[in-house]
Amino acid sequence: MSGYIDFHTHAFPDQVAPTAIPALEKKGNVKAYLNGTITDLLKSMDQAGIEQSVVCSIATRPEQFQPILDWSQSIRSPRIVPLPSVHPADPDRLDHLQQIQEQGFVGLKLHPYYQDFFLDDPELLEFYEKIQELDLMLMMHTGYDIGYPRIRRANPQRILNLLQMVPGLRLITTHLGGWDEWADVRELLTGLPIYMEISFALDFLDQIRLRDLIESHPPEYILFGTDSPWADQATTLKMLKKLGLPDDLFERIVRENAKALLA
Repeated sequence: MSGYIDFHTHAFPDQVAPTAIPALEKKGNVKAYLNGTITDLLKSMDQAGIEQSVVCSIATRPEQFQPILDWSQSIRSPRIVPLPSVHPADPDRLDHLQQIQEQGFVGLKLHPYYQDFFLDDPELLEFYEKIQELDLMLMMHTGYDIGYPRIRRANPQRILNLLQMVPGLRLITTHLGGWDEWADVRELLTGLPIYMEISFALDFLDQIRLRDLIESHPPEYILFGTDSPWADQATTLKMLKKLGLPDDLFERIVRENAKALLA
């Protein structure tokens, strides 16, 4: 298999997408580039030369675990890598982590704003430890969220606190370490062995700051991501290419690092 790997996308069941996309557009004051279905995502991937996409789901209520797990199972393919979700307030969250692992998923997605928690809450220690014990990858929204008040639920200091709580946790931080908190990312996170995917950073930072952040970080810890359908996959790739990164670093970002994580 060859081609790029998009480590951060979203999609919804066909019957949910027509209502979910307009609601999310209104909440975040953003416009989707796709209709939110897997079919449309695959078309976008074909146009952009993307071989695989990681599709992230978010359980906004504990009872959404099973429907999301079932749907994730139904969309799995060589090109679609689903990440189910567990709500941190789910009373059965540890058992549900076990189910995710037993069904062969590589990890799960959490979102501190949509799920109403703080990244480094000590009450979640057992939950995080179980994720590590099961060798699951944890994809975490980090930084502010465009649709929510600016409460620092997932800022760089909380990322450090979490990794001190659970050393060795395979944490992937979205939006280049924390959306719109990049000064703190540069001060606190760059240079450390912390995975960062780059979605919604290329649009908001100038090329000098982007190159500084990326080239100051260990090359094996940067991942290409778009947050599709909220950004266009082909356009995001073009923006990354315009940075003029060294060829070997570019290949790590768009494929090799993700391939190693997903193996």
